[in-house]
Amino acid sequence: MPFDIDRYRKEIFTIRTAADFERLSLQAFYFQYMNNPVYRKYCDLLYIDAGAVNYIADIPFMPVEFFKTHKVLCDGRDTEVIFTSSSTTGAVPSSHYVADADLYRKAFTAGFQQFYGEPSDFCILGLLPAYLERSGSSLVYMVDELVRMSDDSESGFFLHNHDELYDTICSLEKRGRKYILIGVSFALLDFAERYKLNMQHGIVMETGGMKGRRKEMVRSELHSVLMESFGVHSIHSEYGMTELLSQAYSQGDGIYSCSRTMKVLVREPNDPLAVHTTGSGAINVVDLANIYSCSFLQTSDLGQVFDDGSFSVSGRFDSADVRGCNLMVV
Repeated sequence: MPFDIDRYRKEIFTIRTAADFERLSLQAFYFQYMNNPVYRKYCDLLYIDAGAVNYIADIPFMPVEFFKTHKVLCDGRDTEVIFTSSSTTGAVPSSHYVADADLYRKAFTAGFQQFYGEPSDFCILGLLPAYLERSGSSLVYMVDELVRMSDDSESGFFLHNHDELYDTICSLEKRGRKYILIGVSFALLDFAERYKLNMQHGIVMETGGMKGRRKEMVRSELHSVLMESFGVHSIHSEYGMTELLSQAYSQGDGIYSCSRTMKVLVREPNDPLAVHTTGSGAINVVDLANIYSCSFLQTSDLGQVFDDGSFSVSGRFDSADVRGCNLMVV
């Protein structure tokens, strides 16, 4: 049966069962194997028989590092927007060529609605200086759209103007208005060191990464400092990356749940083709919204996937430990 891309795009947002997800994952695999030259070459170099792929665990997951060295895009697709990763000096950033920006908007909007409700229920505050100070951030793109959908005059971005952010939070607390402060870790710490707050109506969501701005901290230590300074009982987190169009969210304790278009598996660190649905290992992500790019990615994160599909992140591979990338050296 020919692949019906329009039907697929609708069905990924109405997934209800594991069988639905598996069926759509196999559709995405066959489509990308036939239409994405980078992914197909990777599969061929692994001697993958596409006709023998019958389950998610059979699908080859491509190292996310290929986005640094290749244009990962299906044939016949134009690029609407290019998202780029942040990188340290001298490092090569990832570039994600997005053929359908509307599909990204639908994916992150559906994910937000799944875990938090309508964006209009909140005032959205973005504290993302490391991302705002460069172009091509998919996170800024997402938060900017959430700001627009919140339809609140006090929603917006705060670069280094912490006094204005403090005044805005105080105003929202007086109004009894629900709000979400989305911030990169180092900026939230900087803000927490200047102000003590009682955020009764607020949610604090960190997006990870000190970005070389401050000493790295384990997540539990970071969250403890932020909870004390902001007067909240938990710190939420967003798990996403330049190469993905879907997100996972943690509403406390560092346990993430995936949006309907996303699933996390684990692979054995020394055998990238040994993939499991639960357990500890290196994290693989299925992102069904990434249909025009690659939906099956090996990340550099280490973690654990639990029986209910939720997961935690415990650390990252050193770059020297990533296996598989040498199959397609530029």
